[in-house]
Amino acid sequence: MNFVFISPHFPSNFENFIVRLRENGVNVLGIADEQYNNLSENLKANLTEYYRVNDLENYGEVLRACGYFTHKYGKIDRIESHNEHWLELDAKLRTDFNVFGFHNKDMDKIKRKSEMKKVFKECNIPVAKGRVFTDHEDAIKLAKELGYPVCIKPDCGVGANDTHKIHNEDELMAFYSVKHDVDYIMEEFIDGDIVTYDGLTDQNGNTVFNSTLLYDKAVLEIAEFDTDMYYYIPREIPEDLIEYGELCIKAFNVFERFFHIEFFREKDTGKLIALEINCRPPGGSTTDMFNYANDIDVYKEYANIVTHNTFEAKITRPYYCCYISRKDRNYLNSVDDIIEKYYDYIVDIQSIPGIFSTIMGNYGFIIRTPEKDKLSEIIQAISIERS
Repeated sequence: MNFVFISPHFPSNFENFIVRLRENGVNVLGIADEQYNNLSENLKANLTEYYRVNDLENYGEVLRACGYFTHKYGKIDRIESHNEHWLELDAKLRTDFNVFGFHNKDMDKIKRKSEMKKVFKECNIPVAKGRVFTDHEDAIKLAKELGYPVCIKPDCGVGANDTHKIHNEDELMAFYSVKHDVDYIMEEFIDGDIVTYDGLTDQNGNTVFNSTLLYDKAVLEIAEFDTDMYYYIPREIPEDLIEYGELCIKAFNVFERFFHIEFFREKDTGKLIALEINCRPPGGSTTDMFNYANDIDVYKEYANIVTHNTFEAKITRPYYCCYISRKDRNYLNSVDDIIEKYYDYIVDIQSIPGIFSTIMGNYGFIIRTPEKDKLSEIIQAISIERS
């Protein structure tokens, strides 16, 4: 089997996919714009071959790389990055080389929020009211229909990037001074907490692993107020979340893929409202947190699905697993204090690159514990600042 992995060096924990695929006898062929000498020794040892392009955004270069691999190794069986930024590149290459997975025709409904909304509605899953607007006059009209506050964000975008909470016409006018030349969607503001349905499907589209994430605050709030944050994997998944999540898996044709589906849970009613679907693993260290929470190796299980369409791990959910961020502030408990007191619960401490630190903190603790009370205690100990 020939597996072309786009950008195999980033993020660094995705190297585990390459290692496990290689252990299953797969030729893993890397394409990226990073210098070969800058790749980790582990990555070099497990890639069958690496093809460096000058620019991954240059489709002609990447196309030639895949052509070279086809000539040398035969038909390409998979093309994947597991990275939101490269989803359209992956799909374009799959289309041109007739490879299993999402093709060009599938991109609108998994990249554009307005198209996702149509699919959610077809599944009878509630969505926030709203649509793509055309100009300032249309935006004013739509905001009046929805009622302030409203949320404006790119129709094709990820997370809270370029997302704006608008409270009045003055703020709407100010938005037009900073908006980019892309389509934006405006939606009613939902007072709720974000919950997710995450997991992995097999080649037939069956969910073989599922999980969920709970966040202490919205990403938009973290960026706006420069706060710390935490999110965690609970030990149980609510039934209504599984029901809606599984409807989405079928409707969006998620085959042999990770998924990360976001919902609001309304604070006053407890009902779920669909936000968006992401057909790739959750960001940050979440794939590692899947492993810590379940005592499994999700990288190995993905390789098993690709090569044999089997998922072998037993899921018993023995732990809560939590990521807790810290920024460069004066905290009551030092890192050494935290390590000394909670050593048995800490599975990793990470330094976060600058481009991610606004949301993820300058560094983060990953902890696990079977007890909800202990989880709350450790979050408090790590997060509390000196008064």
